[in-house]
Amino acid sequence: MEKYWNIFVNGYSGYFNYLKYEITHPSWQNYFYWLILVSLLFLVLELVIPWRKKQAVLRKDFWLDVFYMFFNFFIFSLIIYNAASDVVVNLFNDGIKFFTDGFDLQAQNPLHNFPLWAVLLIGFIVRDFVQWWIHRLLHKSDRLWEFHKVHHSVEEMGFAAHLRYHWMENIVYRTLEYIPLALLGIGLYDFFIIHIFTLAWGHYNHSNISVNGYVTGGIVGGLIGLVFVNNLLDIHLFESASLALKIGAMPLFIMFGSIIFGKIIKYIFNSPEMHIWHHSYELPENRRSGVNFGLTLSIWDYLFNTAYIPHDGQNIRLGFPGIESFPDNFTTQITHGFGDKSTSSKS
Repeated sequence: MEKYWNIFVNGYSGYFNYLKYEITHPSWQNYFYWLILVSLLFLVLELVIPWRKKQAVLRKDFWLDVFYMFFNFFIFSLIIYNAASDVVVNLFNDGIKFFTDGFDLQAQNPLHNFPLWAVLLIGFIVRDFVQWWIHRLLHKSDRLWEFHKVHHSVEEMGFAAHLRYHWMENIVYRTLEYIPLALLGIGLYDFFIIHIFTLAWGHYNHSNISVNGYVTGGIVGGLIGLVFVNNLLDIHLFESASLALKIGAMPLFIMFGSIIFGKIIKYIFNSPEMHIWHHSYELPENRRSGVNFGLTLSIWDYLFNTAYIPHDGQNIRLGFPGIESFPDNFTTQITHGFGDKSTSSKS
């Protein structure tokens, strides 16, 4: 018991020191300032190329969503999640070792000899697939839907709505993610590059912008190019290349990305045009449990027949039946769902 108490205490002190260091030491490998930079980028895009031109940049509940971003990304971990999850993970792993004569999930890593790029790609795809099923569960379960309503209480969509969600969702997602990711030797914590990529794409899905598929494909090609020319992820194709060659290669990556992904990007990656329907107030009777559950990838929705884009959805009503009486402030939203019974339809 003393071991787990020490883990709990060290979890608090460790995360506090980590968060303090993040804030006081800006760098290119800093979650705190990447969240700010990515958010500012999409704020500017919503200002310059808004999809819903009549919607204010500082839309309804904008500042509430901004607070949610920092609460769910940092403050919640500081208050309880990081320390508690350390204890649960250690208890779980120790239990596995006890009942299986010393079997260690992390030590039995099937990806041990894989290159880093393959580990990250597999980890990203597996995690996104697991999250897709968890997201469906949040809609299917009446109990979990009450927590998920917080995210669906957004009535005007914008990038910051990405991280407006009930803190119980952190617990549900991380708990159900742990075993499949641990079996791969990946664990609960995202690799930095994957984490920033999914953060940016989540902001994009919720943002008030609409981008042509060829442009999106070009951006994906450019991101792939950055990985290659900077020798990231153990890929050393440009290891000895000059700076001029690296710079010159980037337009080619962008062009090929646009050509290759332009027409098919919407079937692979989620988008504002697709995700807006996930937040629709009104859905057909045979879709009452929700549509378009993809977080980063949309391919799962097309594979499992949950994709739904009847038209562009630019000005559809958002929310769910009963949103008129749903709590509209942070305090009452984060306590919602405990002891409540589902009284309204899902969307």
